[in-house]
Amino acid sequence: MKFIKKLLKWLAAILALIIILLYVFDYDYIIKGVKVVYFTGHKTAFIDDYPYFENDTIKKGTKVDEWPIHKNYNSVKPTEKLKKVNQDWGTIAYVIIKNDSIWFEKYYDGYNKDSKTNSFSMAKSITSALLGKAIMDGYIKNLDQPLSDFYPQYNYAKTTVGDLSSMASGLDWVEHYTSPFSVTARANYDDDLAETILNQKVVKTPGVEFEYLSGSTALLGMVIQKATGKTLANYLSESFWKPMGAANNALWQLDDDKNRLAKTFCCISSSARDFARFGKLYKDNGKWNGKQLLDSAFVKKSITPRFKESPEYGYGWWLKDVDNKHFFMMRGHLGQYVLVEPNDNLIIVRLGHKKSPDQGVGKFTNDITVYIEEAYKMMNN
Repeated sequence: MKFIKKLLKWLAAILALIIILLYVFDYDYIIKGVKVVYFTGHKTAFIDDYPYFENDTIKKGTKVDEWPIHKNYNSVKPTEKLKKVNQDWGTIAYVIIKNDSIWFEKYYDGYNKDSKTNSFSMAKSITSALLGKAIMDGYIKNLDQPLSDFYPQYNYAKTTVGDLSSMASGLDWVEHYTSPFSVTARANYDDDLAETILNQKVVKTPGVEFEYLSGSTALLGMVIQKATGKTLANYLSESFWKPMGAANNALWQLDDDKNRLAKTFCCISSSARDFARFGKLYKDNGKWNGKQLLDSAFVKKSITPRFKESPEYGYGWWLKDVDNKHFFMMRGHLGQYVLVEPNDNLIIVRLGHKKSPDQGVGKFTNDITVYIEEAYKMMNN
């Protein structure tokens, strides 16, 4: 018994020392990360994590633009393969929207059409849409406006706002999701996000190659907020959430209650139906119910590869061909997807707890192909 008590005292002392060192060397955000992730029984960030953070509300309008229900709604059952992968990969929402009507939808694990879950990096596509809106509104000149116009500390670099949107910023950022010491983890769990982002230097020639960096979109969000003088949640609400008739208020995670900077590289909590609205907006060249919410030229540029060597990315949107179909898409951690095939007037939304475990080919895991192929099998039936 004495040995156990002594051991516990030593362990407590070591733990206290570790905590002190984390604070001394400015890694105390790791403590929050441990509380949010491991103390809730998870191994990584999870789709229901928004209650553990400060949030700003993205307000819906007074009028809801409900999705029409297709005459053949849910008339076809999921394929056996789709049933299996939805179970194996923890799907919580799978929706097929054909010709702007909901043709099929199914929710799992207690979730429903109004459930809010974390977008993760699908927020990058929405942030890029806000860039297009800020240009359209005259707050930002164009995609070629220098970053240094908004943050003079970057006057040594030639990075533009378009470079931030297209993942060609040249920032000294390491995209790492497992190390608690990575800048990606710090950005997600630390307070004062702006301080973390502005510590990132431009170390590569911007505008010449694609390199996926969450810091690029985080900095883009800061530019948009500074240019408009509006919080990102409010600007998103007035620019898209209300005009597109979103059914529910959404939440955008903030760094802390003092600075209240939205994490634009991730973390908009909303529903499958409301996320799908951005797929429809881009499918329809920026127009919603006859009103041009986004410039059509900006939309076209967004869903076209910027670099020939990187055909998988445009400006804020991923691009992938599957079985001679040409998809553009929003993508997020753990398999959050809005997949759009404009030629077939098709939108597929999948939200869930995890994606397929393969490493993927060409930066895409296999689950994306499965969700697309099985949807077409269902429709062909």
